[in-house]
Amino acid sequence: MRVIAGSLKGRQFNSPGGHRTHPMSEKMRGAMFGVLGDIVGLTVLDAFAGSGALSFEALSRGAKKALLLDNDKTAQDTIEENITKLGLTDQSRFIKANALSWSAKNNGQTFDLLLIDPPYDRLPFPVIERLARHLAPTGVYVLSWPSQYEHPRLPGLEVVSNKLYGDAQLVFYRHIQ
Repeated sequence: MRVIAGSLKGRQFNSPGGHRTHPMSEKMRGAMFGVLGDIVGLTVLDAFAGSGALSFEALSRGAKKALLLDNDKTAQDTIEENITKLGLTDQSRFIKANALSWSAKNNGQTFDLLLIDPPYDRLPFPVIERLARHLAPTGVYVLSWPSQYEHPRLPGLEVVSNKLYGDAQLVFYRHIQ
């Protein structure tokens, strides 16, 4: 895998093996950041980090800080290696945790961008809904979701864009004004 744009453009990083993670394709990542536009100075929550690709892309494009969460042992090892390999130890914080338990312990913490790409084999709707409370008032919540399912409705948020990419869709939410 590689970072596709920004200060780390072209830098390679590893992806965890196995079936528990599904790294987002470069095409989808590029499209997501194309919709987001300028993210310089923003804070990021990557709740199902996998390889860390979404956080690395955001940091490469100017995001200020990223918090990465994952509870899969293989993904955890990969994320730690990738953070070091890419020189992102000052800009990123990785926590070995389940997103739901992290959320319960960090109720008041908010981020400008929530990049949520959960495992498709066991879609954790309660976690996805719960994470919405970590969205800053002017933030954007981006959800990667299987295209065969209708995207979830999240309390207090509205869909501002929905893009299909083969077997996946990207759903962009903002707080209801």
